[in-house]
Amino acid sequence: MQDTAVPVREELVRRAGELVPLLRERSRWIDEHRRLPDDVLAGMEEAGLLRMRVPRQYGGFESDARTLVDVHAEIARGDGSAAFCLSVWSLINWIVGRFPDEVQDEVFATPGVRVCGSISATGTATPVDGGYLYNGRWRFSTGVLHSHYAFSAAMLDAPGERPQPMTALIPVSDFKIVDDWHVTGLRGTGSVTTSATDVFVPASRVVAQADLFSPQSRSARNAGKAIYEIPLLVTSTAATAGQTIGAAKYAMETFLERLPGRAITYTDYASQRDAPVTHLTVGEAALLTEEAEMRAHAFAALIDEKARAGEPWSERERVYSRAQLGRIAQLAKRAVHLLATASGASSIYEDVPIQRIQRNLDAMAIHALTFPATNIELYGRVLCGLAPNTPYL
Repeated sequence: MQDTAVPVREELVRRAGELVPLLRERSRWIDEHRRLPDDVLAGMEEAGLLRMRVPRQYGGFESDARTLVDVHAEIARGDGSAAFCLSVWSLINWIVGRFPDEVQDEVFATPGVRVCGSISATGTATPVDGGYLYNGRWRFSTGVLHSHYAFSAAMLDAPGERPQPMTALIPVSDFKIVDDWHVTGLRGTGSVTTSATDVFVPASRVVAQADLFSPQSRSARNAGKAIYEIPLLVTSTAATAGQTIGAAKYAMETFLERLPGRAITYTDYASQRDAPVTHLTVGEAALLTEEAEMRAHAFAALIDEKARAGEPWSERERVYSRAQLGRIAQLAKRAVHLLATASGASSIYEDVPIQRIQRNLDAMAIHALTFPATNIELYGRVLCGLAPNTPYL
């Protein structure tokens, strides 16, 4: 057990902000090499950002939802891939806190431990003496190149038993890495495919996925802590929302930095800054970003208030969480696309950040749990009196 001072939100946001110059300096390297560099990883670890959702008994901070939103937004102001990886590690480290205490003792014994993973059950879990054999392939393994453990889901393969997703914590060293991450956005996340062939996982490190979507916890030490009573996908909303807001802020900053001296080609505007269409674009993008941030802050406040009050989450509130994430991403994406469109033909060069910001945000927004159209349709469906058409709430 460790005893550590827990930094307040403002301190963690300040530390994240101090990493922005390094992230921007390294952003082209991150994009080209399809991974995060060691100095970026070291910077996040030294700033304590990897400990935001680690249990306090292991030196973590158990940071609230608003802190996740604001810290991840700051990192996204530097680089979208770094922010996406950090959000995954924040979420999955929180999930580890719901596993049995002996498993946590093992995982959190590694300083600055990073646990990645996915809830997509694209493998099989076959019961054997003392545990399970895992076989399968898992795509989109964000951050696995820099992680110590991977949280992997597989369908139970046992005669006479109902097939259901079983999630396991598996050392990354037990996987084969398939270097297939050749993509247009979030290149630096290194979200390669992992595969496993007859990998043995002790039963203590395997949990039925249904349990993760319920208030149940396998941890005696963390049982009763409000932070671990929050539904998984509500926590995911808090972990994800900040990235989109930070991307929109980064887009505005880089647009305004390039504005002085830029003409509008084939017009009489010697300076783009003097054109009314520029004023309309900047004003609209700023308002969209502000609306996204206010929405994220309001929902984070709801998460934290319900946690303090010990209030359970209804099905409708869980659906609302999905809708909030979709709407926040939609607003941020509109802001970035407005600014990208107004950035001129020269913005397609790789040394101009706006094209990378746009590619990264588009990749974030198309994630199955973030995609605005799916989430907003789900919300409308429930408002119309129909049952949700997904168990992922």
